[in-house]
Amino acid sequence: MRQMRKSARQQSAEWALKVFDRAPFVTVSMTRPDGTPYGLPLSLVRKDDVTFYFHCADKGEKMDCIKDKPVVSLSAVSRCTPKFEEDKNNFTEYYDSAVAIGKASVVTDDSEKIEALRLLCQRFLPKYMVHFDEAVERSLGRTTVVKITLSEPPVGKRKP
Repeated sequence: MRQMRKSARQQSAEWALKVFDRAPFVTVSMTRPDGTPYGLPLSLVRKDDVTFYFHCADKGEKMDCIKDKPVVSLSAVSRCTPKFEEDKNNFTEYYDSAVAIGKASVVTDDSEKIEALRLLCQRFLPKYMVHFDEAVERSLGRTTVVKITLSEPPVGKRKP
């Protein structure tokens, strides 16, 4: 990624990963086959420093985009606080944000799919994990899991 204009706000890759972890959803932006942009908020989970997952149906606009042009951009905000700075007579917003670039691919290995689905359920519905195995047995064959592998370290930004 190119140098941030207000570089004093730039945060480390490790810090940016924590923003992704705290964000309730991550906006995944991609390119439609006709070249127009397409972005939508998704429930992602991070496995490690370069791997994210989400699940979806096997057909639809997301899948058309990923199959045609698999490079995606991730963006997240985990803190957003509007502020009026009286000493400056200024309206502003304090935030923690992160962006990253990666490549999306469909997970075909069942063991990796199950691992990704387990991570998603543990993140978003941990108190219902007792039902996980039954749900996976029932729906694994019709659930698509997409893996996003970062191609460069993420960048975080914070104010203040």
